[in-house]
Amino acid sequence: MPKQTFFNLSEQKRKNLLESAEMEFTRAPLFEASIANIIKTAGISRGSFYQYFEDKDDLYFYLLEDKLKKGKIYFSGLLAKHQGDLIEAVIELQNYFLLALSDEEEKQFLKNALLYTTHRVESSFTSIWDTYLDNQEFKKVGKLINRDYLNSTAEKELLHIFKMVSALAFNNLIEKTVKGLSDDEAMESFKLSMSLLKQGIYKQNN
Repeated sequence: MPKQTFFNLSEQKRKNLLESAEMEFTRAPLFEASIANIIKTAGISRGSFYQYFEDKDDLYFYLLEDKLKKGKIYFSGLLAKHQGDLIEAVIELQNYFLLALSDEEEKQFLKNALLYTTHRVESSFTSIWDTYLDNQEFKKVGKLINRDYLNSTAEKELLHIFKMVSALAFNNLIEKTVKGLSDDEAMESFKLSMSLLKQGIYKQNN
């Protein structure tokens, strides 16, 4: 997380720094990205950079998680749209990541994250699901899930379902990126995974 000094900056200065960082992380994956390029574009000194962030990784993951935060908000709306059907909401959320991110720079930023994935990158993506079970957000989101569809409604088992869904979604994004699948091919593969999962966790009449 950024240091408090970053949040004390004016909105414009924060925006300039984040845009400079996104430009650099779009140009190159994290391990190749240069702090020198970021501070040059942002017009700040190296000393100032370290007043705001611990290091390059700190800035990178702040940016990544901020982008993924939009997915969390979107997911709540999708659950309401699909009358609490978890699987249908998940499929549309995956479609959002595969198709709706039409901006090429945005796609390249995420592609760099996926091609050079680490445990921390994976944790950032999967936190779309499991953070709901770690804080107050889950109490709100949990109410949107129609438990009548599920074979089990125990919180512990629901957490496990979320983890399976997140692993499948993340692996689908990796597969698309590494194998160069089209959006349609990746979505077809993900829908098959969700269909098989649904057979195990949904009641037979759904």
